[in-house]
Amino acid sequence: MKILVTGGAGFIGSNLAEELSKKHEVIIIDDLSTGRVENLEDLDVELVRGSITDPDLLKENFRGIDYVFHQAALPSVQKSVEDPVLANEVNVGGTLNVLLAARDAGVSKVIYASSSSVYGDSPELPKREGMKPDPKSPYAVTKLAGEYYCMIFNEIYGLKTVALRYFNVYGPRQDPSSDYAAVIPKFVKRVMAGEPPIIYGDGEQTRDFTFVSDVVQANLIAMETDATGVFNVATGKRISVNDLADMVMGIIGKRMDPVHEEKRAGDVRDSLGDVSLAAGFGYAPQCGIKEGLEETIRWFRGKW
Repeated sequence: MKILVTGGAGFIGSNLAEELSKKHEVIIIDDLSTGRVENLEDLDVELVRGSITDPDLLKENFRGIDYVFHQAALPSVQKSVEDPVLANEVNVGGTLNVLLAARDAGVSKVIYASSSSVYGDSPELPKREGMKPDPKSPYAVTKLAGEYYCMIFNEIYGLKTVALRYFNVYGPRQDPSSDYAAVIPKFVKRVMAGEPPIIYGDGEQTRDFTFVSDVVQANLIAMETDATGVFNVATGKRISVNDLADMVMGIIGKRMDPVHEEKRAGDVRDSLGDVSLAAGFGYAPQCGIKEGLEETIRWFRGKW
């Protein structure tokens, strides 16, 4: 089949494109604002450099496409707090452009990368898809808006859509030097350099860290089945940021006291996903946190 991945030069997008390219023709649209060309080295894919904010570019490149994986976004809570207008332009306007282009090109299904951030800071755990959303940042608002657009395009225009709510994805190709870098690559980079990990807040906040191969699996199953709607992509297990830092230092073999800094605006306290709904279409997380960290650290060691 002919498959298009927006944001395919990014961390999750490139891992997804690599797996897809083993069986299908893959086209990537990426403006390389956060994605990197080196993520596509040795991959049999076509890169079209451009933005999802350009509807004409999408219209031209969506012709003949069977499935679209929409990974492109401004991927940062902090950046969205600093520039909510840009976050809205890319994440909401860009998603609408993708859905319109897919509808007009007769695409079979759009699989959309949403986020667990839409749940906000509700104390109820685990997070289930039927809970009332409570976004706490412009980023979370944009991801929720994208979900609603997906549902509307399914209901009104008959374009099949799936929205996958990712929970703290990590793994190879995640960029620790980016302004948008997540906690795990930042921890790994600092500890490998002999510097203490920086923790925002008291470190007792918890996260459901999901290895990227499980996220790729969820996307592929969403494409291959008749599933539509919104689904959590998580492990159903959580770990505190303090324990995460300790585990990273243990695997690398360097111990030091973490540096604690002020909690960041928009960060939620606890996150844990219920994956029973996604299990209904075949999703089953395979990678535990220790195994995933070991593989991630091996990859980083090969790069530095």
